[in-house]
Amino acid sequence: MPKGEGKLIAQNKKAHHDYFIEETYETGIVLQGTEIKSIRNGRVNLKDSFARVQNGEVFLHNMHVSPYEQGNRYNHDPLRTRKLLLHKREISKLIGYTKETGYSLVPLKLYLKNGFAKVLLGLGKGKKKYDKRDDLKKKEAKRDIERAFRDRQKD
Repeated sequence: MPKGEGKLIAQNKKAHHDYFIEETYETGIVLQGTEIKSIRNGRVNLKDSFARVQNGEVFLHNMHVSPYEQGNRYNHDPLRTRKLLLHKREISKLIGYTKETGYSLVPLKLYLKNGFAKVLLGLGKGKKKYDKRDDLKKKEAKRDIERAFRDRQKD
């Protein structure tokens, strides 16, 4: 998401831990009235969600949007499958990638841009356990270096 554009609603922090994100796509999302109200209140979770290409369309599964408090009988199903809006050429590109083994479509962020809800969809290749350990070691080493540098500046 470019800086200065949109209000961040939800972020999938686990995605960068579990996947090497190779490409990102900004997609629109088809929502019902009570869903967008709930999203504007920040009551959404991307934790276990994923996207899948079906019949030439992209759908987002397992994104939890809490029911809207004032929604009464018109409320939505919190875990319903939602359609993502992409250009046809982008969808055909994604079909080619997802047929290869190891590639997944993972939602990274949900944000509001010009009044519309947008999903930043990442094309990720799954990490192995040793890749995750390497990333943690690098992160820890970087943190130690920054801490030592900060301590040196104080003296």
